[in-house]
Amino acid sequence: MQNSDLFSVTEPILFFGGPYSNFQATEALLSEARRLGLPPGRIICTGDVVAYGGDPIATTELIMESGIHVVMGNCEESLGFDADDCGCGFEPGSSCDTLSSQWFAFAASRLEQSHRAWMRGLPRRIDLTVGSIELAVIHGGADDISQFVFDSMDPAETGYQIESLSKERHVDGVVGGHCGLPFTRQSGAYLWHNPGVIGVPANDGTPRAWYSLITPSSGGLEISHRSLCYDFETASARIRKQDLPNAYADALVSGLWPSVDVLPPQERRRRGRPIDPWTAHWAPPNAAAAE
Repeated sequence: MQNSDLFSVTEPILFFGGPYSNFQATEALLSEARRLGLPPGRIICTGDVVAYGGDPIATTELIMESGIHVVMGNCEESLGFDADDCGCGFEPGSSCDTLSSQWFAFAASRLEQSHRAWMRGLPRRIDLTVGSIELAVIHGGADDISQFVFDSMDPAETGYQIESLSKERHVDGVVGGHCGLPFTRQSGAYLWHNPGVIGVPANDGTPRAWYSLITPSSGGLEISHRSLCYDFETASARIRKQDLPNAYADALVSGLWPSVDVLPPQERRRRGRPIDPWTAHWAPPNAAAAE
């Protein structure tokens, strides 16, 4: 697995996923980071810069020029290495699979070799220390870039994922992307955190996007799930102008995904229920003893 250089932070760090060719949301996220006083070196994207939205080139170039850390998503892998599809892990013939083939063809026809070369060069894993906590940032699963890891996943499976990542370098927890929904959960002695994505809503019936701010705290972490408001109407209009599937344009306004094929039962039941920002506190089991 190709890694970035290790680095450490003792101040808040911002995580977000899935810009998804949504230029307006990406601009808003970077503006919010500036408002919070966060330099590019303390911002990490969990991948999938290009996907459903109407501005793949503008969004890619904005991220490239921003100087933030980006982990490779399956969309970067597929577009960077000239694959035939997005490699999203959708069931063949499903609604998600059919819709994704349309945006992928659109994006692939527009990206230039310089964009693809940048995507190919992205790390598949970023290791960092936040305070005293060792984290690995990946896109999907430990062994499969397009594996969906949801809040409802069996703790034994997420524990296995983290132990697999620890074979290369010990980690206390994982920051992952891909599934599109924000959550924080403890899996045994470990943490699994997903900041959510900014390119589409969280299927909660509101047009808001999601990111997170992680701050070292009392031998562990304070994890703040935060919503992001942006010009979703313009982003929706950009999709329609590019003759992409209207389902994506509608989703930016309604806050509901066009399909829930990939969702487990627990996450399906949450469809249309507005999410409130929240803060979680986490520390490894040995933190108290160490103090």
